[in-house]
Amino acid sequence: MKALGLDVGDLTIGVSVSDDLMISATGVTTIKRTGIKKDTGAVIDLIKEYGTCITVIGMPFMMDGSVSAQGEKILEFKEKLTNKISSMGIKNHEVVLFDERFTTSMAEKVLIEGNLSRKKRKEVIDKQAAVIILQGFLDRVNFQKKEAGY
Repeated sequence: MKALGLDVGDLTIGVSVSDDLMISATGVTTIKRTGIKKDTGAVIDLIKEYGTCITVIGMPFMMDGSVSAQGEKILEFKEKLTNKISSMGIKNHEVVLFDERFTTSMAEKVLIEGNLSRKKRKEVIDKQAAVIILQGFLDRVNFQKKEAGY
């Protein structure tokens, strides 16, 4: 089993994928946004390429837990992606939201600590944010399994 992680922005979508055991996340690409139909199509292609069973989308909640204007866009993207997955006959694939507050700033910090130039950071920040989103999700799921005795 593998999971796909997405950091959906207005201009790009950062993408990460887990290993087969769903323990660690790795950045794979950044999709340039061109329109929701093409964007969701590109994600479907990645779902097929990597054989993922779940897609985790970062959700930018407000500090009080409410949904922001950007969050409304993410909810629309999730709905369109879920519908497209279903219409394409992809079985047993779940699309979930994961709280992404602070992931971009965390990604920026990781990249700065890695001594990446400003230009290089700009090129990979969305992919790194997707890694942080997916890794956070994987860590939570694995912790819950451990606590339940699995």
